[in-house]
Amino acid sequence: MRIRSDSFEHRQRIPAEFAMGAPDGFGGNRNPHLRWRGAPAGTRSFALLCIDTDAPTDGALVADDATPIPVDHPRGDFVHWVLVDIPADVHEIAAGSGSDGVTARGKPAPGGPDGARHGLNDYTGWFAGDAQMGGDYLGYDGPYPPAHDLRLHRYFFRLFALDVERLDLPATFTAADVFRAMHGHVLAETALCGTYSLNAEVKG
Repeated sequence: MRIRSDSFEHRQRIPAEFAMGAPDGFGGNRNPHLRWRGAPAGTRSFALLCIDTDAPTDGALVADDATPIPVDHPRGDFVHWVLVDIPADVHEIAAGSGSDGVTARGKPAPGGPDGARHGLNDYTGWFAGDAQMGGDYLGYDGPYPPAHDLRLHRYFFRLFALDVERLDLPATFTAADVFRAMHGHVLAETALCGTYSLNAEVKG
């Protein structure tokens, strides 16, 4: 099984059009185009996750924009997209079909393939308590790494072929819930990696 995008090349920079943050403020926050092929026999649905594996783990350091975040600072995951129950006959998601612009407090009903369900991304927790931005962030919301971070962030679009049409999930769910529900049902996985940074000194 293979996945590709017309929006960016594997291991190359994601354009600001598909990011929440841009050097001059908000980016376009459109979901990128994705297309896949080669799903194994018996595939009954797909699940899609987008995860930044280079998110800083110290909130105080993130908030202190006067102090650069070192490359070797401990990192964790930040989830940008959770989409499940994608029908087995769907093999492409159009750019901007699920997200097109920044929606304060989160999108109440993101677009996407008919029958698919959106989970919460990690901006839900990041903006919790913020009077202007706090809310449930469903669907895709793109990269917005700290501008003072010295590490180039990697964003993995992970696609799973599953042997079930519908995952056993609560009405409101997260990526962690999806990983638990997928256990024992994954037939194949493929991934596409894009990079992003708001720090002009970061190359690559």
